[in-house]
Amino acid sequence: MSTSVNGFGEIAESLRRSTVLINAGGRGNGSGVIWSSDGVIITNAHVAQKRQLRVQLWDSRELDATVIATDPVRDIASIRVRASNLPAATIGNSSRLRAGELAIAIGNPMGFVGALTTGVIHTVGAVPGLGPQKWVQAGVRLAPGSSGGPLADAAGRVIGINTMVAWKLALAIPSDAVVEFLAGRTSNQQPSENWLGVTLYPVQVPRNGNRAAKTFGLVVLHVEPGSPAAQASLLPGDILLGAEDKPFSVLDDLSRALRGEGSRTLRLEFLRGDYARSRRVTVQLGTATMRSGVAA
Repeated sequence: MSTSVNGFGEIAESLRRSTVLINAGGRGNGSGVIWSSDGVIITNAHVAQKRQLRVQLWDSRELDATVIATDPVRDIASIRVRASNLPAATIGNSSRLRAGELAIAIGNPMGFVGALTTGVIHTVGAVPGLGPQKWVQAGVRLAPGSSGGPLADAAGRVIGINTMVAWKLALAIPSDAVVEFLAGRTSNQQPSENWLGVTLYPVQVPRNGNRAAKTFGLVVLHVEPGSPAAQASLLPGDILLGAEDKPFSVLDDLSRALRGEGSRTLRLEFLRGDYARSRRVTVQLGTATMRSGVAA
């Protein structure tokens, strides 16, 4: 896609300087956005799975980073490096986006640092099967390694954090949602009585060998050590299908199932390896000390 935006080269270079490469260990690399010049970086929760991370800046400096807060349901995380005067991104207002506006994505796919792709904004709103949360939906190409990088408008203002591809569109967490996350107004940032301790990714799962017959599931990308999920022996790669005999149809169904107060149990249905045979596990919520078993 060609563009005639004045100063586009300078805008793209500024975005590259505000984008970092995050070494996610054995799971490959991801991207992040320098949100403030004093070292706060925003990325996806599925990128920031390790407590300690390694971040590479645009000038090739490498710094240790520490995870500050995560919201696994919204797939967003904030991390911090010990540095000052970093080239922070200019943050835009995602609520003002309109269909047809130019979109610019920066990331580090397949090891290519600072890769740029352009497209247009399609809409800002909920996506079928992913719950009520709003997404910036854009016609830009993303590849592994782009997760956590910026989606910006024609002026270079960051209006989203690139997260996944669904129905051939790139989905980004709106910048307004990031602002709320940083202000502590999201409900899943800290461990609480409804904390499960997993990072999830929505998928469509073929059932009984029939590719046409698919069901909604949540694949477990990471299990927090000592969490209720870890105590229940859930593993990365497991696919959660439902809770209390109610199948999941959107991402928010799990959040609703976790709501409650005090120590209690929650029965989850999941797949492990064999898509034709589901398993069940009872998870102990409200405490991280009791173990519960996986039923074969």
